[in-house]
Amino acid sequence: MTLAAPAGSILSVVAGSRAYGLETGESDVDRRGVFVTPTARFWRLDKPPDHVEGPLPEQFSWEVERFCVLGLDGNPAALECLWSPLVELVTPPGERLLAIRRAFLSRRAERAFAGSADRQFRRLRPDDPLRPGDGDARRWKMAMHMIRLLLGASFLARHGEPLVCVGAHRDRLLAVRRGETPWPEVLEWRGRLLAELAEPAGRPGSALPDRPDRTAVEEFLIEVRRSAL
Repeated sequence: MTLAAPAGSILSVVAGSRAYGLETGESDVDRRGVFVTPTARFWRLDKPPDHVEGPLPEQFSWEVERFCVLGLDGNPAALECLWSPLVELVTPPGERLLAIRRAFLSRRAERAFAGSADRQFRRLRPDDPLRPGDGDARRWKMAMHMIRLLLGASFLARHGEPLVCVGAHRDRLLAVRRGETPWPEVLEWRGRLLAELAEPAGRPGSALPDRPDRTAVEEFLIEVRRSAL
């Protein structure tokens, strides 16, 4: 069976809870990918879209240039796409993209993961504490992803690549999602992770460069554009 994917797709992966190892019986199959638009379409006044949804439910793909820009900015969704263990489609250009995936990494990515976690925290209305068993499943799910993003930022700093599958953290994260973890305990976990990230940039084990390798990414993009003429 051929996977349904946008025209020009070079990479399609399963993302979200199934890639994180946090799926439940109710989880959707989220897909993320990268596609290449024929170069000549950019010569028109009306430019082609930089992303598309579908054709499958919960499927979202970026045009390769937009994806490169997001990746260089350390966007968590883009970087997790490159490190997903569940690859459903990859073409030769997609293989070249995966081969240079470390070129996207920098301290900027660490800050982007931490920033996404902070935005989740603010959306949680921290002045209105969550209480175990209060039935607000959406907020508890957000709390889980806040912690997951902070774990990702810490892992990036210490190991030099994104943490996608959460492994040993799975049970504890799912307990947060189910609303079984007291809110003060969630806040304590958050505080410890933030303290780790606040350590000096030169801490032993820091594995990220200050800047991504923009030249390598741009060379890849130019090669793709030439091949799509």
